[in-house]
Amino acid sequence: MTAKAVLIGPPGSGKTTLGRLLAERLGVEFRDTDADVEAVAGKPVADIFIEDGEARFRELEHEAVRRALAEHEGVLSLGGGAVLHAETQALLDGHHVVYLQVGLADAVQRVGLASARPLLVLNPRSRLKKLMEERRPVYERLAVRTVVTDKREPGELADEIVEGLPA
Repeated sequence: MTAKAVLIGPPGSGKTTLGRLLAERLGVEFRDTDADVEAVAGKPVADIFIEDGEARFRELEHEAVRRALAEHEGVLSLGGGAVLHAETQALLDGHHVVYLQVGLADAVQRVGLASARPLLVLNPRSRLKKLMEERRPVYERLAVRTVVTDKREPGELADEIVEGLPA
């Protein structure tokens, strides 16, 4: 089973917003692995980080990605850090992975500096910049396609992604 598209990128790149729109355009289901993790854990991602730690969150996240890739045929959005897990990277091989690239200014505007994102709690702008720089090479290596989302409307981006999908 292969998803129509797997969206990867940092926080604020538009994975959820664009993923829902893309799924609607393609007439398929949308699935977000962060939502899957929350459903399994019975609490929000931020609470998992605080109460159980990042290592436990990453375990749950990897399992959510593994399950979703095995059973989902629609549009799949991965959490920003999911691609850091070596086994997850291997699982993405053969899937149509789209890296949603976003600049720091747009990401900050979309995420908001008062967000409940656990990795952005202290000095969020600086932390987001560091996360984006650290993860960029992984996103680029895994992607079949890169789409720049800065200063662009979701509808325009969805059209571009649909046009680039395999038949």
